[in-house]
Amino acid sequence: MGFFGSLMGALPGAMAQGMLWGVMAVGVFLTFRILDVADLTVDGSLACGGAVCVMLIRGGADPWPALLCAVGAGVLAGLCTGLLHTRCGIPAILSGILTQLALYSVNLRILGGKANQPVSVDKYPLAVSQRYVRELSVQNPILPAAVLLLLLIGGLYWYFGTERGCAVRAVGANAGMARAQGIDTRRATVAGLMLSNGLVAGAGGLLAQYQGAADVNMGRGAIVIGLAAVIIGEVLFSGVFRNFALKMTAVVIGAVLYYIVLQIVLQLGLNTNDLKLLTAAVVAVFLALPAWKERLRRSKRGGGKTNA
Repeated sequence: MGFFGSLMGALPGAMAQGMLWGVMAVGVFLTFRILDVADLTVDGSLACGGAVCVMLIRGGADPWPALLCAVGAGVLAGLCTGLLHTRCGIPAILSGILTQLALYSVNLRILGGKANQPVSVDKYPLAVSQRYVRELSVQNPILPAAVLLLLLIGGLYWYFGTERGCAVRAVGANAGMARAQGIDTRRATVAGLMLSNGLVAGAGGLLAQYQGAADVNMGRGAIVIGLAAVIIGEVLFSGVFRNFALKMTAVVIGAVLYYIVLQIVLQLGLNTNDLKLLTAAVVAVFLALPAWKERLRRSKRGGGKTNA
């Protein structure tokens, strides 16, 4: 009873954290699945968004305008990666690494030369805070996170139905064909990277408010968490969620499920030092599942033909 009691007490926090990370996972989904680009800028842009948001709030700004500024910082980070890739001819994965590396110094500058900066809910107005995660009130972070995700998925669904959004999807599907149709593939790639990193930085701003501090290392391993959410959502819901908006919803659900599983494992006594190992194992298993399923289908077909 003690295990289930403590687990139920941790579930609201896991849901809230999963939904906030879900914003970041949607950004990863855009580059990983829509644009077909391996973007490692994520680790740096998440921390950049958190740093910008926290420092503006500490300076007296309201949390929502500060969050918009964090999104803008992520857009600029995506622009840097996009220009390195499209204008300088550097491979996408290396462009992301270079931008991520540069952002570490930039984030330290933003944080005033300190590794972290607190932003207590007692001193500053925050959009979300983990203090209220167990309360049945409008201050519960689950409510604004749910509303924000609905608006985000609806906005992205509309955008990718426009001419520019379709251009980004076309470049990700077949860059050569898109170029033959007159689409500026370089511009579309840069636009996709800017949009993705804007979302990631926005998630960083929300997470920094939620946990009450921004840290220069808060984005370390974020790309793996984002991939975990994407892969879990795809493996579990690919046969049901075929609509583009539903695919993004599946990614958010994947992030929530990831954090729920994480809480269950922690309640079972996993050492927190092993969380990165667990995350890598989860991602590896879910990445391998489609291949395992395909092998199983082939073996069944082969067995059926042999028996016939």
